[in-house]
Amino acid sequence: MPKLKTNRGAAKRFKRTGSGKIKRSHAFTSHILTSKTRKNKRNLRKGAIVEAVDHKNVARLIPYL
Repeated sequence: MPKLKTNRGAAKRFKRTGSGKIKRSHAFTSHILTSKTRKNKRNLRKGAIVEAVDHKNVARLIPYL
């Protein structure tokens, strides 16, 4: 079977954890920050885990990560 190509856009956005889950960052952090609360901006800095319903599709984009 031939090698699979990694989706380069997805490779820059997702990382795998040691247990095999897929880590992502939050959206809404780049501009129009004055209308967001301090607490909201602080929580957006933290990483998040990709939900189970999306895991299969994201994992297909990054087969070797």
